[in-house]
Amino acid sequence: MTRTLVRISQQLHTYTRAQQSLTSYKSIQRTKMPTSSPANSNPNPKHHPATPDFLTHLKSLYPTPAVAEATGLSWQQNPWYIGAAVAFNAANEPSAVPVVFKRALDDLEAELGATTVSPSEAHEQRLLLARKVREALFKSGLLCGYSRVINSLVALSEVMPEELKDKEVLRDTTRSLEQCAKDGRVLYEKLYGKSADHVQEVLDAAYPDMGWFSNTLAYGITYGRTDLLSELETCYVIVTSNIAMDTPRQIGWHLDNTRRTGATLEQAQAIREIAIQASKAAGVKWKEPIPQAKEAL
Repeated sequence: MTRTLVRISQQLHTYTRAQQSLTSYKSIQRTKMPTSSPANSNPNPKHHPATPDFLTHLKSLYPTPAVAEATGLSWQQNPWYIGAAVAFNAANEPSAVPVVFKRALDDLEAELGATTVSPSEAHEQRLLLARKVREALFKSGLLCGYSRVINSLVALSEVMPEELKDKEVLRDTTRSLEQCAKDGRVLYEKLYGKSADHVQEVLDAAYPDMGWFSNTLAYGITYGRTDLLSELETCYVIVTSNIAMDTPRQIGWHLDNTRRTGATLEQAQAIREIAIQASKAAGVKWKEPIPQAKEAL
């Protein structure tokens, strides 16, 4: 019995020594490993594609009328920032969106500095730019998904000057769904022209709720507000989103719509190219050829 107890005691001693050695080894290994970064830091941050040179290039793609440059209003005549922000958003690059806005704001400040506008007028111009970018992102959500839009809007809000933020809903929340449907149909027919009935039939045949949704919520509520983004700028948002989402049928439809709402062939092709290059820089790859804008509808 005594010998048995001695053996057990020796085995326990050996086991304890082994455990201590293992613990010591793990401790040494931990000291050799690099310490982890804090939870809120990233030692290898992902670099977004919105570099200064690339944004300058995107801006140069859209033809700006000489008269706009002469009068200091080129920022309103060159919607490159809408195409760039929407493309990066739809391609899931929310960190690039604030960079696009900051560049557009810097360009606006340069134009304001070359004019004699009052401080209040200058503020209105800055606020209009901020609202245009937010509205473009909001409208794009019907196509690329509101998860991406939320991420982009949050990223944008984090760098947005407080005086350029909105505190209340800008849309008329008192309109009935019936009125929204009527207003949506008017805009729908204006954008689609003679093809409006055909496209509506496609939607209704696929799923009647889709046709109702398109008229009421898409064109009646979401796209229907055209005081911040014009009808043409809204078409640019839709084209850009569809390009980033690789949906050629809809790209063709809405390139046609840009022409119906006043875009020249050169302008329509320019917004298409801005969308393609920004999306490609964000990693988008296309399965099908991207339609071109048509010279004649």
